[in-house]
Amino acid sequence: MKYAYLGPAGTFTEAALRTFAGPADELVACRSVPEALDAARDGQVDAALVPLENSVGGGVDITLDELLAGHLVITREVLLPVEFVLVGAPDPDRVGAHPQASAQCRGWLRDHLPDATVVDMLSNAAAAIAVRDGELPAAVTSPLAAEQNGLAPLAENIGDHPATTRFVLVAPPGAPGAPTGHDLTTLVVHIAHDQVGALLRVLTELAIRGVNLTRIESRPTGEALGRYAFFLDCQGHIADKPLTETMRALEMFCAKVTFLGSYPSGGR
Repeated sequence: MKYAYLGPAGTFTEAALRTFAGPADELVACRSVPEALDAARDGQVDAALVPLENSVGGGVDITLDELLAGHLVITREVLLPVEFVLVGAPDPDRVGAHPQASAQCRGWLRDHLPDATVVDMLSNAAAAIAVRDGELPAAVTSPLAAEQNGLAPLAENIGDHPATTRFVLVAPPGAPGAPTGHDLTTLVVHIAHDQVGALLRVLTELAIRGVNLTRIESRPTGEALGRYAFFLDCQGHIADKPLTETMRALEMFCAKVTFLGSYPSGGR
């Protein structure tokens, strides 16, 4: 298999990918989430692994927006505990960090580096490389990226809370794998913005069939202010009767319903 992932080498995404990739698989580091997903869309790789949400920082907006654009489905999820270290020079005026990392370390940075400006980076590994190359005085990064770039941590475990990141493996649409008994199904629903109680009706269709909703998140569609799509993670497989019936019911009154995959749960 050939996998794309959010690079460069040393990211948490690479660490998550290595939990299931075999020694013969080819791993392709990409500069951004859109680049990794485009590689999957275009057939340059078999699939791409990207971060979807974090237990502290919430959803990864760029991944959600890319999935909203279509032509990809989720085939696997990986849950990875994450921790952060600070590398570079003491008392820096700037600290590089991926937005999710800085969000998870906000309290620590406020207490220990109150005057430092946080510079957004494409990944935690990119932040470490910027310090290694002298482009930034300090960075929040992963222990793996610090080690790979020869950087000794100034501080360890700087996250404000224990955190887990959820990664998803995505590929061009195809038949979902067989049910395992411990599956999740992700749907995206578009509801009419002027339809009173439309979201309540969506939730009711799930509830009356006993489908457990594990996550709901909205993202703007870009069509106009106030137009949103809702990502729904549901326990079960699309082949299960309750979910099959639910999707058919949603299609009857929602403006659009997109199936984003049924896949084994990562062990939550």
